[in-house]
Amino acid sequence: MAKADVEAIKQAKDGLDVWPDILRYAQEGYSSIASEDFVRMRWYGIYQQQPNNGHFMMRVKIPSGDLSTAQLRAVAEVARKYGRSITDVTTRQNFQFHWLRIEDIPAAIEILNAAGLTTIGACGDITRNICGCPTAGIDPEEMFDTREIVQKVTDYFLGNKDFSDLPRKYKVSISGCAIHCNQPEINDLGIQAVTRRANGKVEVGFQVRVGGGLSTQPHFAQRLDMFVTADQILDVCRAVTEIFRDEGYRKRRNHSRLKFLVADWGAEKFREELIKRLGWTPEPAILWPEPARVQQDHLGVHAQKQAGKHWIGVSVITGRLTADHLNAAADIADRYCGGALRTTNQQNLLFPNIDTDQLATAQAEIRGAGFEWAVSEFHKGAVSCTGNEFCNLAITETKGRLREIVAHLESELLWEEPIRIHLNGCPNSCGQHHIGDIGLQGCLARLNDGTQVEAYDVGLGGRLGDDAKFVRAISRKVPADKLKYALANLLRAYKTNRNITDNVPEAFGKFVDRHTDAELGEILGLEHLAQDDPNWTPPPPRAHAPNGE
Repeated sequence: MAKADVEAIKQAKDGLDVWPDILRYAQEGYSSIASEDFVRMRWYGIYQQQPNNGHFMMRVKIPSGDLSTAQLRAVAEVARKYGRSITDVTTRQNFQFHWLRIEDIPAAIEILNAAGLTTIGACGDITRNICGCPTAGIDPEEMFDTREIVQKVTDYFLGNKDFSDLPRKYKVSISGCAIHCNQPEINDLGIQAVTRRANGKVEVGFQVRVGGGLSTQPHFAQRLDMFVTADQILDVCRAVTEIFRDEGYRKRRNHSRLKFLVADWGAEKFREELIKRLGWTPEPAILWPEPARVQQDHLGVHAQKQAGKHWIGVSVITGRLTADHLNAAADIADRYCGGALRTTNQQNLLFPNIDTDQLATAQAEIRGAGFEWAVSEFHKGAVSCTGNEFCNLAITETKGRLREIVAHLESELLWEEPIRIHLNGCPNSCGQHHIGDIGLQGCLARLNDGTQVEAYDVGLGGRLGDDAKFVRAISRKVPADKLKYALANLLRAYKTNRNITDNVPEAFGKFVDRHTDAELGEILGLEHLAQDDPNWTPPPPRAHAPNGE
């Protein structure tokens, strides 16, 4: 179905109204599915799986990444019964299944619904899973526990036909995290706790940003001049979503995200329209510094705000888990975590509420189940999209490739600094390559003999926080099998040539900033790698100055 037809499809029938058809298709089989209903099925978290021959991908929403062991077991059951025993944690704290057949989908959703989970709005032109901090309620540094707010906003939009026909997908994050792990800068609507002193007291409120997003044209969200209370957040979410619904662009699918409207209007005009929709005027914003970023996640063993309690954040490279992994995690969480677990938007898991006197035993069992927190920085900072294993849009394989890269770098380099490698199988940035220290975008390259191979464009220097930047494109069409060697060359040169100030090594992003694109291309060593492969000639190096000037 052509993208240009999606608006007509939505006008003909709301995506939320496709459920009776899904039940009918489950009885009649894959061949009975009307082409336009493949689009509407996304409203229930269901996409055709590449190569579109009878299998589906399905997402289940985990608001704020907060779930019970009963819910985790339901996810494991669906994966085991219908998904060939695998599932992936996504960059929006969801679980994603593969290999589902239409005949199995109603039963799979029934299992999830019985555990209090839903797939409604996990895909489609609708409010997606609302992200939050995975350490909400337990982090000593947090400003506000937003789990209740996230659930309230989730409940308001869930199945709400007033907001089921948005111009495009719509991503919201709400958090009180001190390090902004929920990435408010790249969400359509990012709501982040801040504090101020008023009348001799410290008050917690929230700042509001709109218009963030990645894909083929990345935008950072713009801050609105407003300071809102926790009780006002739902009203703000309603009003922002109304603006997107009513004023957002619909003529071209690739120009319909909220970020394009915000870019055209500007923050001031958007705030004025928002106040009209609210019917009240928010207080002005306060100046609040952005945190400096490292991994943006909560991995490792940490003391909670609750005395005598700890959480353990484990690194799940590429987010891929099996049903056995999930059931083992649920068993551990029942014994040590009060029946609770968390997912993170960096594709990881978190075990909360572990008593100090049980910490060593829990650590041993977590390791025994195949989970690890004491991993390399390469492992911690690795993020990937689904890739062409299952995704119709992806050009390249991703998860296996990223594991290969990480293993090679671990074998070649002693490394202690945070480093984020984000790998994406196409330009759409589900793997968030625009914000990685190293951002890799899948493409195809033609060798000298005419053979076409998987390749990656290499971007460097992306980050969020107080010095937010998207990656600079440095080298194009690096064959996938050369990639790990080029990155090892780059990181080895960084360690050798970085500046040291007051015994503090220069951050990787700053190293990138002070080198031209041509210099960084030379550091990658592509010409040297090509000497060992007469069938490949690297594209000419870029010649831009630092920061693309």
